[in-house]
Amino acid sequence: MKKDRLPPGQELREDFPVLHYGHVPSFNEKRWDFRVTGLIKNSLQWTFDEFKALPAVEITTDFHCVTGWSKFNIKWKGVLFKTLSPIVMPFESVRFVSIIAEFGYTANMPLDAAMDEDVIFAYECDGKPLTPEHGYPLRLVVPKRYAYKSAKWVRGIEFLDADKPGFWEIRGYSNSADPWKEERFEG
Repeated sequence: MKKDRLPPGQELREDFPVLHYGHVPSFNEKRWDFRVTGLIKNSLQWTFDEFKALPAVEITTDFHCVTGWSKFNIKWKGVLFKTLSPIVMPFESVRFVSIIAEFGYTANMPLDAAMDEDVIFAYECDGKPLTPEHGYPLRLVVPKRYAYKSAKWVRGIEFLDADKPGFWEIRGYSNSADPWKEERFEG
């Protein structure tokens, strides 16, 4: 194990723990959609099949949970965030995004963080469809942030000109969530 890959205060795990607030939603493919809204030129909506037809990639990343565990080398398949941005064409004033998930859950971040080369809307993990507990049918993965930014059961994106704190951030968690700086909580 390379020490420089494990952020401070983290313990390396081989398993992939399941943590979330609330219950696991059911998936109805006929009613599921992914919507992109906000300060953009092209508001769009995709079905699950349409979303999966977008250009897909496979990437391998590490994953860091705010509760103190990390897992290395998770292989994800899906659509990079930066693939969607030129399709919807955000206005120049956009500086932030809010990721919208089931049950009103949101995760926020600066647009430049979302545009990192490894931020992915994943529908597969380690060569298999995501399990419902890990976010099936779609989850965002933001490897350079604590995992509460990696929202499960994602339904869309809102492009914003001002920050809009997400579910955990309004409950005292760090807005920046940098695991290398141990930014777990505000204050």
